[in-house]
Amino acid sequence: MRLLPHPATEDIELTEVLRALSDPVRLEIVARLSVAGEMTCTVAGDDLGVHKSTASHHYRTLREAGVVLTKQVGRLKYMSLRRDDLDARFPGLLDSILRATLPAVLTSAEGTDAAAPVPARSGADA
Repeated sequence: MRLLPHPATEDIELTEVLRALSDPVRLEIVARLSVAGEMTCTVAGDDLGVHKSTASHHYRTLREAGVVLTKQVGRLKYMSLRRDDLDARFPGLLDSILRATLPAVLTSAEGTDAAAPVPARSGADA
């Protein structure tokens, strides 16, 4: 397993996080990760409506902003939200963005109820 370069928690900047989340495609990726937890880049990019190279650009932007953690295992790259790191730097930011975004993304992507709650955290934070 190899971690791709990403900023340390204390180096995550609010302007970069907000810039990364300002794109609808990247926002959809983050919403998907919040529901699924860890995903391969291939699965996260399914049905985004962008080319593979464009999806790679979006993954890199999210990683460099400190929004996601990407690790490579063999030929696969796995992404997960850096929820704990983002909450440590900017308490409540990610939950607020997901609360505003998640119902719309889920409604369009999966046909679920628009009143879907923000997924609970897993592990010790739950």
